[in-house]
Amino acid sequence: MACRNCIIKELSIEIDLKMKKGEETFSIIIEHLRRRNIPFQIENNHVFTTEQGVTMIADFVQDHLNINNVFYRIHDHEWESLANIDQVIDAKWIDDVIQNKQIHCHYQPIITADQKIYGFELLARFTDAKGETIYPNVIFNAARKRGRLYALDRLCRLTAVRYAAKIPNNLKAFINFIPTSIYSPAFCLRSTTLLAEKLKLDTNRLVFEVVETDKVQDVEHLKEILHYYRTRGFHYALDDVGEGYSTINLLADLKPNVMKLDMKYVQGVAGDHKKQQAAMSFLEKSIEIGSIPLAEGVETEEDYLWLKQKGYELFQGYLFGKPAPDIQLSV
Repeated sequence: MACRNCIIKELSIEIDLKMKKGEETFSIIIEHLRRRNIPFQIENNHVFTTEQGVTMIADFVQDHLNINNVFYRIHDHEWESLANIDQVIDAKWIDDVIQNKQIHCHYQPIITADQKIYGFELLARFTDAKGETIYPNVIFNAARKRGRLYALDRLCRLTAVRYAAKIPNNLKAFINFIPTSIYSPAFCLRSTTLLAEKLKLDTNRLVFEVVETDKVQDVEHLKEILHYYRTRGFHYALDDVGEGYSTINLLADLKPNVMKLDMKYVQGVAGDHKKQQAAMSFLEKSIEIGSIPLAEGVETEEDYLWLKQKGYELFQGYLFGKPAPDIQLSV
């Protein structure tokens, strides 16, 4: 059975009117929903209803109450002012993108110090109904507002696994995932592992890359996810790691196979003393915990040579290849 958060169905939006069930205004709102045959439920003085229902409630509150004192949430997300409900309604287009699987992947090479192909990062690309590109920041922002991040991340992971099957067997495939989109690793990641088995992909060829590593707050949950991957033979990487990373002291516990130095420390490192300090601190930490150090966002020969000379083992960036729809086996 699929996770309810990964299925695109009618949203159930929870409304906290800041009043009790017996109050007159509360009763007026409920009676209005009932007359309009709009589905709703009442639990603990909160109203659960559809998008149509919440729009009607917002209209009523706008005229008769202080809308900033009324709050809504989707699933178990943070509460937000009902004044912001239009963001949810306006993002409805994301449902079609996910349901219709308007997604494909591009390949960006990851190379070794001697410029041999080590693998490819699989980067999701999205299109609207007309075939026009939807940029990742736009689509992920819409998914967050509408509570579709779980479904979108699952679609991205499964699509990336399918594209990974096209990569030669001796090369790695780096696949992004958002830890906060996973409720239970054993449940939410089962479809990913089953697809890899169906496609006969060796698990150690797949490197699951934690997106927004520096924003992870629930480290124990992240450990649980990475343990799930590790016990099934998959590898994993931490993305955007750099100086001041909030959980830098926990890296030894996380034991990533690969650590990616944030591009803000990579670009211009050959001539910037502070960036050099950050890059060396990162390199020492990766060696200490047995992770492969990868520099991402490499755009100049000078930065590449400096990092290579210091001991970085893997590199990624426009200097070696931009994301492309086809696999390029030379740089």
